[in-house]
Parts: sequence; C-alpha cells; structure tokens
Amino acid sequence: GSITTDKMGLVYMLKRYVRTVLLVSYLCVLSGFGSQSLETVERNSLPVKGQMPSYTSTPAHQTAVQVTEIPGAEMCPCNAQCTVLPPACMKCKTNYSCVYGKQVAFDCEVNPGVQCTDEKKPNQTRFTLNMTCQFCWQLPPSEYVCTNSTNCMTVSCPLKRYNATCTVLDHVHCIGNRVFPKMLPCNWTGGYKWSTALALSITLGGFGADRFYLGQWREGLGKLFSFGGLGIWTLIDVLLIGVGYVGPADGSLYI
Repeated sequence: GSITTDKMGLVYMLKRYVRTVLLVSYLCVLSGFGSQSLETVERNSLPVKGQMPSYTSTPAHQTAVQVTEIPGAEMCPCNAQCTVLPPACMKCKTNYSCVYGKQVAFDCEVNPGVQCTDEKKPNQTRFTLNMTCQFCWQLPPSEYVCTNSTNCMTVSCPLKRYNATCTVLDHVHCIGNRVFPKMLPCNWTGGYKWSTALALSITLGGFGADRFYLGQWREGLGKLFSFGGLGIWTLIDVLLIGVGYVGPADGSLYI
C-alpha cells in the first residue's frame, strides 16, 4: 500500500511540474520574450520610407565607362585651320629678340585634345604661326577691350586719365601678357545728348530747364528764380552749351 501511495504522489508532482512549465511558456509567448513575432520580422524587412532598398547581388557583367574631359578643349573649334585657332588653344615658343613691327614665325603646338588642319594634311598638332612682332600692350585700340570708369571727370583741363584693365581679343596674336593695365583718358558717357541740352537752353533756358537736364540743380534753381538772370544768364548758357564748355554734372561726355 505504501508503494502505491508513493507512485500517486510522484505522478501528482509531475503533473504540477508540467503545468508550471506550460504556464511559464504561455506567459513568455504573450510577452514576446525570447522570440520574435512574425509581425516584427515583416516590419524589419520592409524598407524605410524615403530610403532605397539595398541589394547585395552584383550583375554578372559590369562595364565601367570613364570619360576624360580636357579643360578648355570645348572652347576650341574642331578641325579648324591651325592659324585661326584662338591663343588659348595653343602654346607657342615666342621670344623677345624679334624686331618690332616685323613679321616673325613661331613654332606652335595645340593643346591636348585639340586638332587642326593645315594646307598639307589634316589632324595637325604642330604648325608654324606667322605674326607681327609686338607686345600685347602695343596693339592698336581696335584689337583689345578695356574696362570703363564712371568716376573720373571728362570735362576737365588738363584731361584726366584712369587705370584700366585691357584684354586682347581672341583672334589677335601678340607677345606677352594678354591682360595688361593701361592709362586711358576719361571718355565715358552718362546718356546726355548735346542736342537736347542745347534745345532746352534755347527754348526753356530762362526757367533753368537746361541746367536741370544736365543734373546741375543749384544753377537751375538760380536761373528759375532770377528769370534766367534777366536773360543774360540764358544767353551765356546757350553759348557755353553750344561750344561744349558746360556738360553733365557727373563729368561724362555728351552722346
């Protein structure tokens, strides 16, 4: 009888142990501890909004194309005559021992990526350039452009000058720096017309219209309140504007 009682007690304890294990497992599944649910796996596998998905696979055949661009080559004409290429497209072996004003020949080579044609054969890279022996600052004014100044007085004695920066035109060849400083006379204009100023001085000069037009408002007020200096000031202004002695107040030239 005692053995039967012991067996029954052992079975009872085993059932309680199994129930406890099942209860703990059930609680773990509910809390998500120790495992990862299917919803969590699916959410982690989806790409984030605004982010491209990454792929680890690479294509079997991949060809890399590399394009080499040469700086300044796009500015040079293709297969043009060598002697008409801009100076930025070539390099010439110049020297300062030539005689000024005489024709001289220099050996030149085009920049990498530039090709030109010659009278003999195409696709040339070396050629001879004939030009006049002179520095860039010795060129005539028609072969370079300079900056203008709007701060100097054009109507002054002696004539004022200003420091300008000049650049040689692309089709002109010369020796030395193609950008150089130069002193130039003040010759800028503010848009005032000499004919308009003279017409206003003759017709409405007694009211100071000519002076107002030229930007000289103090003299214009003086003529307005003095009725043109009783006609004397008006007559004098007609003569001064006619000969160009009186000009715009900003110091510019007439058109």
